[in-house]
Formats: sequence, C-alpha cells, structure tokens
Amino acid sequence: MPNICDYEGSDYQKRFWGNADRTYEDAVERAALKRLLPATGSRLIEFGAGFGRLAELYAGYREVVLFDYSRSLLEEARQRWGSDDRFKFVVGNLYELPFAPGIFDSATMIRVIHHISDVPKALAQIRNTLHPGATFIMEFANKRNLKAMVRHAFGSNGWSPYADAPVEFATLNFDFHPRWMIQQLRAAHFEVTKTVPLSHLRSRALKRTLPVGAMIAVDGALQRVPLLISPSVFSVNRVPGLRTAVTFEVPFEASLRAPVSGAPLRREGNFLLSDADGTRWHADGNLYNLKEAV
Repeated sequence: MPNICDYEGSDYQKRFWGNADRTYEDAVERAALKRLLPATGSRLIEFGAGFGRLAELYAGYREVVLFDYSRSLLEEARQRWGSDDRFKFVVGNLYELPFAPGIFDSATMIRVIHHISDVPKALAQIRNTLHPGATFIMEFANKRNLKAMVRHAFGSNGWSPYADAPVEFATLNFDFHPRWMIQQLRAAHFEVTKTVPLSHLRSRALKRTLPVGAMIAVDGALQRVPLLISPSVFSVNRVPGLRTAVTFEVPFEASLRAPVSGAPLRREGNFLLSDADGTRWHADGNLYNLKEAV
C-alpha cells in the first residue's frame, strides 16, 4: 500500500482556508468548477472532499457523496451539510474505494492528487466507480508553471519543470507535468476533453497590491488561453460511453463494498457487515467509516 497523506485531527479548514489569505484561489477554483461540471445529475462524489468547502456547488445533484481519508474533516463537513438528506459521508482509502462499479455519474477531485504517490492506482480505482458517460473533473499541481521555469533558468530549482516525471518537492507533495498527467488519465481509460489553467496570479506580492476582484477577473480571462503555465490545472475527463441517469433502484448503502475484498455490505444498527469476508465497519447515521474495520 502506498504511503498516505493523513489530515486526521488537523485544523486544515482554519489554518489553510480560514487564517490564510486564499480568497483568490478559492474563488477561481469555484468559478472554474461551476463552469466545467454538469449542472445536474444523479449521484456525484467528491474524492478528498475534506470539510466540504465546495459542496454547495453540487446543488443540482440528487445525491452527493463526500469522501475523504480523514474522519475528523468529514465530521466538520457533516456539521455543515449533514441535515441535507442528499449528502452521504464516507471515510475511506482512495487506493481501496468501497463502492460498487459504475455508481456515480459525476466526480470531482480538487487539491488532492498532489498528495498521491501512486497516481495510476488511484485513477484506476476512481475510473471503476464511474458510469459510462460520466464526467470527472480533477485539479493537479503543475510543475511546468511560470515561476518554476524562471527559477530553473537561474539554476535555483534543483529539478527541471520540463521533464515529464513528477517531482516530490516535500514528503507526499508532488507537482506534475501536464503531458505526464494526461498520459496517466488516458491510460486509466478516460477521455481528456479539456485542460484549463488557473491561479495564474498566485503570489503574495500580487495579493498585497491588487484587489481580489481584479485578480479573479484577470485569471478568468487567462483561463481561456490554452497555455498551461499556471500553478494549477483543471482537467475535464469523460468516461467513454453514453451518459445516462444513474438509477436509484439500488439504494446508496447497497452500493457500498468492503475494501480489498469488494464484498457486499448490509447494515445492522450502527454497523455495516460483510457476510462474505466477515468484516464489520462503523456506520453512524449518514457517515460511513470504511477505512478501519472493527
């Protein structure tokens, strides 16, 4: 099993999005996701949803699954969104997704894959959960960004932004070349329909001098320029086949599977049980812990 970046017990919401000045990044990501994601659908999953920062953008979906490795972050998400019956919260491992094949017609993964050491394995797991014709929107950190190219020109990077291989600039923090990432998506049998650069103005100096509204407007214009030299890139990907509505004939809980074995689960009180492999997992209302068996 690859090493996993674990945010359990962290103050990620407050430290990264609350106290830090990331209004600009949050706004441009929201705008891009709203523009690129199908407005309506049956069942959507956000991989690495954390505390549910983007959940309000999924209002057009009949059912929304927020998935994360950190139970504590999903508890924060449930505090905000748990009263809405459309939302389900699943704690689990991206490398061992606990879902039946093809149950989602849309998926997103924002600010997550830069923590993934085995990208092919993760993308294969995600691909298996998606219905034919499904849309998968993924953000990745771009190593071939303007700042990295300037630093490389002065010999201060220590790595080349032009080389295809990912660079791990800190433990479980990776930057990816767009060409390499597109190759991985295609190898996982996704059709890459669009790549969108964003967060072009991610700079402390610019944040101190420019109004946020102006930065957002400029970034919106630059997103339409097909030159991937920004720190962040959104990739719009499609599963081959005809997009149809994912039916709700099978309730969500019946679509959950035991990690590793893939065995069906049934609910008894506050537990999900597998008769096939004997595992037992916690289920607390609409929050399902499929990371650690009990």
